[in-house]
Amino acid sequence: MGADLTTRGYRTHRQIALLGTAIGYAIVSPAFGQEGSTDGETAAPLVLDELRIEAESDDILVQDGYVATRGRIGSKTDNDLMKVPQSISAITERQLDDRNPRTLLEALNYTAGSQTGAFGFDPRFDAFSLRGFASYYNGTFRDGLREFSSPTAFFRTEPYGLEGITVLKGPSSTLYGATSAGGLVDLMTKRPTDTPFREVEVQAGSHDRYQGNFDLSGPLTEDGSVLYRVTGLARDSNTEIAGFPDDRLYLAPALTIHFSDDTKLTLLSEFMDSTVGGTAAYFNDANGVTRLYEGDPSFNDFHQTQQRLGWEFEHRIDDTFTVRQSSRLTHVDNDLEYTYITDPSGPTVTRAAGRNAEELYSFVADNQVQALVDTGPIAHTILAGVDVGYLTYNQYNDVANAQGPVPAPGDTLPLKFASGQDLLQVGIYLQDQLELGNWTLTLGGRHDWLRGETETPDGTTGGRSSLVQHDREFSWRAGLSYETPFGLTPYANFTTSFSPNVGELMDGSPAAPTVGRQVEAGVKYAIPDTNAVVTAAVFQIEQDDGVVFDASTGVNRQVQLDMRSRGFELEAAASLDNGLNLIASYAYVDLEIERGATGTVGKNLSGVPFHTASVYADYTIASGAFEGLGFGGGVRYVGKSYGNDTNTMENESRFFVDAALHYDLGVLDPRLEGARFQVNATNLFDETKSTCTAGWCYWDEGRNVIASLRYRF
Repeated sequence: MGADLTTRGYRTHRQIALLGTAIGYAIVSPAFGQEGSTDGETAAPLVLDELRIEAESDDILVQDGYVATRGRIGSKTDNDLMKVPQSISAITERQLDDRNPRTLLEALNYTAGSQTGAFGFDPRFDAFSLRGFASYYNGTFRDGLREFSSPTAFFRTEPYGLEGITVLKGPSSTLYGATSAGGLVDLMTKRPTDTPFREVEVQAGSHDRYQGNFDLSGPLTEDGSVLYRVTGLARDSNTEIAGFPDDRLYLAPALTIHFSDDTKLTLLSEFMDSTVGGTAAYFNDANGVTRLYEGDPSFNDFHQTQQRLGWEFEHRIDDTFTVRQSSRLTHVDNDLEYTYITDPSGPTVTRAAGRNAEELYSFVADNQVQALVDTGPIAHTILAGVDVGYLTYNQYNDVANAQGPVPAPGDTLPLKFASGQDLLQVGIYLQDQLELGNWTLTLGGRHDWLRGETETPDGTTGGRSSLVQHDREFSWRAGLSYETPFGLTPYANFTTSFSPNVGELMDGSPAAPTVGRQVEAGVKYAIPDTNAVVTAAVFQIEQDDGVVFDASTGVNRQVQLDMRSRGFELEAAASLDNGLNLIASYAYVDLEIERGATGTVGKNLSGVPFHTASVYADYTIASGAFEGLGFGGGVRYVGKSYGNDTNTMENESRFFVDAALHYDLGVLDPRLEGARFQVNATNLFDETKSTCTAGWCYWDEGRNVIASLRYRF
């Protein structure tokens, strides 16, 4: 792999960087005996009480081990998550720390209602679904702001740069604008902390994976008014597919300035340079997927650079009003080179090559005014906002339209313009959270205006033709919850969503926006005197004018269809005083096509399992001969699903087992305090089966093991 990339001009030498989180100590005010003690009296000894300094800032999500208690998800205000009348899952920093996920998909593996394996092993994109609906194009958010994507220019996620992940289930356009009917995933960037900490880590694992991380944070000024954080990593890695690298350089500086107790500005930035394989596909024949890899190691790189710069400003005017503004600029530039098999029957497999390049710029901004007012016995939290999203991208394909032979090492394919798009979305929204005793009523409405212009080559003139679309949509939400004295909170909601679809249908007409409606009822239970939460929900989502792509006629254009998702979810998270941390989930999803291509109406959408379940636990021994030793393990069940939308193919059910082992080296020697050795294994028993989606089949990823040595100081 290194030699192949060197001939292409890419640096592939291993680079080891530093990483951090922290463990700190606080001195509890000492008692030195009674004032004016007489001779012979001994002063009370100085007492040191250990305080664990976590990596998370608790700025936008308050966490306690595996349990999240407060956050902005679902309300955009600092809110008790029990009061949000919608299903929410949280992946806390402690969970990320214990499971050490390599990708966003691995991080979502134990979340109820999420599906992550529909395309087998493919680290090029974070392709996930929520409640059966594909959510990776318009359901990925970063710090409450949408991450725009184009056909291949997806903003890649580095889990090490996150201090938590929240998942909001169901339509959520009232607050977040154009989103998936299944819900959204909000990625929370690591932010500066007011307590100093430092962490460095080295990792080594399967397929010659070598990685170094660092994470440094703390105050820059003596009064703590300016805080910093800088997070980074370097990785050189192969994968289980020969000639398919997974290399990365990542750097994320952050700065927080407290101008006063009421005014704060946080700057968040990132630079990433990554290279993965150009294709993860295996050849499919009449019997399904084979073990014949489609790619050619000499022409198989997907190189991407991405940058983002964002800021969050908050000013508390008085006890009533607070204003906030969040904005982000992003840029993605990628170059995808790939091959595919044209004739597998000869003595030498024949391949053809293709190339795709894209450049994307986007800007998002969310401006809010929050008011806390009372009308008699009713307390109102009113939120009014205006947000703007702008996307522009250009896509280029190889001149030969992916029909040429595989280039020689060091050669490439020339490019020509394939498509481009400008999209502008402006939305205004208003939400009122009314509290009367134990009752909480949430009402919200939003109106959006969208303008999209899509450019494609004009074969007649040799120039470009354009299609301009204007859409406007109104979305709303109503939710009610009741918090009982014993920790049980039943709730119900009705929510809507929409997402614009810029482009043409098979008949040449403009694609209509995709809209969704959800009815959900559930219960959230915070077990009294225990750091544990259990949630359950039943739901039905109706989606109209969803978009899929149909290339059966040789022209890859959009087809719109209606779908209905109906299901049940159960989820639990706990961090107990005895050292046990636990997450568990179960989901049933029945996604039916109500309008679509011939032969699919009344069938279930492919790649969506009816049943999924998981449990993960981590336990650390607190005393005795094995003090400091911890171990974790999880089981993931993926039930049967259909492999095509006509339901003539079926995917088998499967189990995946994950495991972890860690040890606090400070128990052996106080001089090693803060050092931790950890081993994580995913798919421990190497369970690999084929899975098919939309009639094309893939292979699950096999066993993967990573050992890490971390030092916090």
